[in-house]
Amino acid sequence: MASAAQWFEGSRPRTYPNAIAPVIAGTGAAGWVGDIVWWKAALALVVALALIIGVNFANDYSDGIRGTDDVRVGPMRLVGSKVATPKSVKTAAMTALAVAGIAGLVLALTSAWWLILVGLACIVAAWYYTGGRNPYGYSGFGEISVFVFFGLVAVLGTQYVQAEKVDWVGLLAAVAVGCYSSGVLVANNLRDIPTDTESGKVTLAVRLGDKRTRILHTALVVIPSLVSLALVAATPWALLGLIAAPLAYKANAPVRAGAGGPALIPALALTGLAMLLWSIGTAIGLQLA
Repeated sequence: MASAAQWFEGSRPRTYPNAIAPVIAGTGAAGWVGDIVWWKAALALVVALALIIGVNFANDYSDGIRGTDDVRVGPMRLVGSKVATPKSVKTAAMTALAVAGIAGLVLALTSAWWLILVGLACIVAAWYYTGGRNPYGYSGFGEISVFVFFGLVAVLGTQYVQAEKVDWVGLLAAVAVGCYSSGVLVANNLRDIPTDTESGKVTLAVRLGDKRTRILHTALVVIPSLVSLALVAATPWALLGLIAAPLAYKANAPVRAGAGGPALIPALALTGLAMLLWSIGTAIGLQLA
């Protein structure tokens, strides 16, 4: 039976910034166009964290039963390492997704009914990333899904449930967070190109190849800084988002250097932290304005 520490590691805590950052950025954007509603921001955070944990356990389950995780380069997987049964990991995934659904339902009922449909789409996307007969994560669409759901949907959804509208500032913030979030997955899939190729998992990195995947990661961590410059049209305080630039540069360092395998693991964590720092800096800048 897996220990509590192993379950926590199995939830992939390095991906938590992918859930926290869009809520911070969306809350900052909400304050820019209207009022921050803190209890809705807190519920949005519950939704985002529960979704990221749910999708991580779902991936662990689906990849584990397919044998994709039999040979691991990165952190431990519960099913692949056989420290937890597939059934227990599947139950954990369903529980997390149910928590996200309940919190999201409350937000929808107090904001707009059509958000229920958005929430259902999020849950379906979370499961079928690596689940089902034809998982889209095995066809190179994982980064697009992350950009859409942990960038556009998460940031603009957080802004909307609080301010009851979205604007171009929120959209640009969503693009920046989406790029960083996709960058985390790109770094992960770059590291796993050899094992994914062997197991038949055709990620975007496998399709692009090593060299072009490294170029993609570089572009994804540069775009948020360009967004900060564009947001000067709203307020010069948006330049506070540039405090993440040195960390983004450091995150891309092993990618630029041609590192592979475990040497790329820091790129995942640092890209996520750069995203978090960009969101905090930008949110503070929008509030100072």
